[in-house]
Amino acid sequence: MSLIEVRNICKTYDSEGTLTQAVCGVSFSIEKGEFLAIMGPSGSGKSTLMQMLGFLDRPTAGEYFFEGKDMKKFSDDELARIRNEKIGFIFQAFNLLPRTTVFENVELPLLYDKSRASKKENEKKVMIALQAVDIKHRVNYFSNQLSGGEKQRVAIARALVNDPEVIFADEPTGNLDSKSGIQVMEILDKLNDIGCTIILVTHETQTAQYAKRVISMKDGAIVADRKMAERMKLRDGDLLK
Repeated sequence: MSLIEVRNICKTYDSEGTLTQAVCGVSFSIEKGEFLAIMGPSGSGKSTLMQMLGFLDRPTAGEYFFEGKDMKKFSDDELARIRNEKIGFIFQAFNLLPRTTVFENVELPLLYDKSRASKKENEKKVMIALQAVDIKHRVNYFSNQLSGGEKQRVAIARALVNDPEVIFADEPTGNLDSKSGIQVMEILDKLNDIGCTIILVTHETQTAQYAKRVISMKDGAIVADRKMAERMKLRDGDLLK
């Protein structure tokens, strides 16, 4: 059974009677433990697709199965619970809470867990997540005291703290210098090596090269789906064709 399977999913937006199809007829499956990059230029539908896969938005047509379960049958509250328990998110803009400590930012998903563990157990989970991304030494720093690369490490720790089934990374290196970007991608690569499923959304070829599979999108549709062995033989520009 695939971790994720989508069949002919579409997303259409209605703006005052004008219909815009952001994603159209997309079908694929993702196995547990994969490192998948979804690539494409601006407007290709890759971020819209990620929002649907991460339960931030619903398809207007098609089917989506997560761990074999039809997501269409779940209420918004049930999807929010699955999202908190099963999904970790990393965003380009970090999305850290200002004027709060690194510890408090990473702990946040645990506070929304209805089966909340003890304070001591939560503290242990936070410290393990911080250790995994080598940012434990900044635990009591405020988020506005960190560099861009450090902020993204904290965001990765927050995504990890609930031990999710899959981590979605939306342009995770977009606001970083090249050195910090490489460090962040190496962290994601190591997490994948120990079994984390990673779904990366990016328009940067050098970032997508860390993935083991690349789906290329254009005009809301998939135009290529390549395993790493095929991808590595291609010139950079060919990834978007």
